[in-house]
Amino acid sequence: MRKKSGVYISIVIPTLNEAENIRKIITKVKEVIKSEKYEIIVCDGGSTDKTVKYARFAGARVIIQGVDKGKGDALIKGFKAARGDIAISIDADMSNRPEEIRLMISALEIGYDICMGSRFITGGGSEDISVLRLFGNKFFVFLVNLIYRTKYTDLCYGYRAIKKSAISKLNLKSEGFGIETEISIMAKKANLDVIEIPSFEKSRESGESNLKTFRDGYIILRTIFACMFR
Repeated sequence: MRKKSGVYISIVIPTLNEAENIRKIITKVKEVIKSEKYEIIVCDGGSTDKTVKYARFAGARVIIQGVDKGKGDALIKGFKAARGDIAISIDADMSNRPEEIRLMISALEIGYDICMGSRFITGGGSEDISVLRLFGNKFFVFLVNLIYRTKYTDLCYGYRAIKKSAISKLNLKSEGFGIETEISIMAKKANLDVIEIPSFEKSRESGESNLKTFRDGYIILRTIFACMFR
């Protein structure tokens, strides 16, 4: 059993119509961090099902976003509201393995500012990524590494831990699916210490994904170039 870290953990979960998954992911996360001081924040983008009701019933603090706000806006609001020393973003669809949270906490405890899950280093993997999305992610990784002189292996993956003290240095602005790309780039520009750890992405357990490949690919590409002028 992992020793208690002594830090306050804020788990941030963006949601949109995840009623079938939200109680499961909250329960699993609680099992992993039960020895820690923690809070769970659900940032909901206007669910029309019972996501909000179930999240509150499971013990989460719920933040309701404005109309037509996306994943980036959810994470920015969640990070801002976080009271913990560490904020960890995890998807609501059960694709991220909660047990990996322990390794993320350990990485920040030894001095890193940000820990990012990667599906493309030894020990990582995915059973959910399509050939088209894989190609797009590889292209965006290549582009970011070339422009910003980074050495990332994964870019469009939302499983990450960030020290609260580092969040303000990122100056995040992306309201949509460009948020992970923005975090990666702005971390480099802010000279933050970043580490990638292996992460395995499972298939979505229930419901439908809100990801739109071409729309979100364009948003990511736009984010890569917009960050050059910040």
